[in-house]
Amino acid sequence: MPSNQSPLGALPARFRRMRVLIIGCGDVGMRVARQLRAAAREGSGAGRMKVSLAALTTSADRPAQLRALGVRPLLGDLDDAVTLRRLAGVFQRVLYLAPPPGEGETGPCWWRDRRSENFVRALRLRALPDALVYASTTGVYGHCAGALVSESRPAAPATPRAHRRANAELAMRHLGRVGARVSILRVPGIYGIDRPNGTPVARLQRGTPVLAREDDVYTNHIQADDLARACLAALWRGRPQRIYNVSDRTDMRMGDYFDLAADLLGMPRPPRVARDAAKEQLPVSLLSFMSESRRLDTARMHKELRLRLRYPTVAEGLSGLREQLFCPPV
Repeated sequence: MPSNQSPLGALPARFRRMRVLIIGCGDVGMRVARQLRAAAREGSGAGRMKVSLAALTTSADRPAQLRALGVRPLLGDLDDAVTLRRLAGVFQRVLYLAPPPGEGETGPCWWRDRRSENFVRALRLRALPDALVYASTTGVYGHCAGALVSESRPAAPATPRAHRRANAELAMRHLGRVGARVSILRVPGIYGIDRPNGTPVARLQRGTPVLAREDDVYTNHIQADDLARACLAALWRGRPQRIYNVSDRTDMRMGDYFDLAADLLGMPRPPRVARDAAKEQLPVSLLSFMSESRRLDTARMHKELRLRLRYPTVAEGLSGLREQLFCPPV
């Protein structure tokens, strides 16, 4: 007999709805929503069960856009803990995509992501979700000198942004120790020809230099739709307290990535400069991405999440870039 204590057990199966919440419903969150809607139409994957999808938003301009995708908007602010209390005990699955505070965060606790801490405290007010997926960054590994990095490598964040992500990971995993199934996705650079600022076009047009080959670093990428699919796979198939590297199988240095994009567009390749010269020509924010080199082992993502990427390399993900740029849809 179904239990009345279970959020879904008190109703016959045909009336049950899996309640899913997205925190940080930007570009990737909207892709997740579209994929869930498509699965519901096709009756495949998560669409085999009825899903009620909601998203937290701070903007009064977003509700109409969210409702058009079948997403129920919930007004709230991660910086205001009081507004998050209504989220407790309501959702069975939670996808957390919100970034930590920006680079301007200062003070003795600059390394803390108070937004994720506020959210975790709110969830603990009532029954925890069955599953929570947190999208972190591969920046928590720090500089790895081009080594192949698996999820078992200890975190060694080197930038304020990466420190705050590592702190958020700990906050989320604390929920895992008290009952929720928590999965952490460590995500590299996200790209997509239909994603705002999701291609190297603007940088190529500016002629921004890249590092000389002898100074260049390995970089990693994931196409935005593939990342959304990874998020859904982790919501349904992620293992408890598990970390997953989410990346394509491109083994490429940063300068070669920009060379590839330039060739696809028929544009000049960016100039190459030594690291010392780059320090004088490029902003600190950009240099931080050029100071860390690593390659990602994604065997766990493929084996446990059973994810087959639609864009396994950046060459495939950027293949329509020229047409998108010069022949945009009407």
